[in-house]
Amino acid sequence: MAQWYLFLPQIRFGMGEIVERALVAEDAGFDGIAFIDHLRAPGAEQQPLWEAMTVATWVAARTERLRIGHLVLCDALRHPAVLAKQAVTLQQASGGRFELGVGSGSVPEELSRFGIGHEAGPARTARLERTLSMLPRMWADGDDLSLAPVPSPAIPIVIGGAGPATMDLVRRYADWWNLPVNRLDRLAALRGSAGTARVSTQQTVGFIGRDADPDRVRERSRRRFGYLAAGLVCGDAAELTAHFIALNRRGVERFYVWFTDFADPETLAEFGRSVIGATAFAQR
Repeated sequence: MAQWYLFLPQIRFGMGEIVERALVAEDAGFDGIAFIDHLRAPGAEQQPLWEAMTVATWVAARTERLRIGHLVLCDALRHPAVLAKQAVTLQQASGGRFELGVGSGSVPEELSRFGIGHEAGPARTARLERTLSMLPRMWADGDDLSLAPVPSPAIPIVIGGAGPATMDLVRRYADWWNLPVNRLDRLAALRGSAGTARVSTQQTVGFIGRDADPDRVRERSRRRFGYLAAGLVCGDAAELTAHFIALNRRGVERFYVWFTDFADPETLAEFGRSVIGATAFAQR
């Protein structure tokens, strides 16, 4: 059965608006929610952006069922021991609903601008590998790096990407492998390199609701997200249901859905009824 996450970059929204969308998503049948982790919003540097772990904690405290995570936390922003403590604390506080998505940092310029580091890509990947190798030790009883309390249940690890170095980390450490949607043509070729990790992808969606103007939705979606190319799909409920069922049959088990109308609550509710519900029925 496919899993559905609302991808909700915490840009421009007030905290109340974020919580409202999380609650509507929970009622609409979404399984989880994922935020971003940057110091400034990429491509919108002057827009307000809330800190990643704090907003995840705030939403976890106000929801009951949604799993909480990120696409993805930036490894360079947190010492591994601090990250381990934050993760186990949020895992306990949320009743076991936290997932740790972590990456090497997709905007190195923001790290150098704020004096966090000047590492090139290979060095950032090596740093991420160090973090991933330390986390199991800090989360295990009896290790000399153990940090009590240890998580129970275990905290799932999400790693995204498709390059050789990333795939090695996915194989060794990940529970979920988030394959960029523009690399889905490589899914079959890369699947063996992912080990036991399950497959997810992020999909930007221009949802044409029952009473929406299709041309207007497509124009707005392409204006805002046309740069994503294959990462953007527009359609009504039937078209999107067919799209996601096809991806699921290819082995994608989780969808992180980013809505081009910035997750209007009415869109979330209708998408849940007409796409999530129809997809679940077709998979029975």
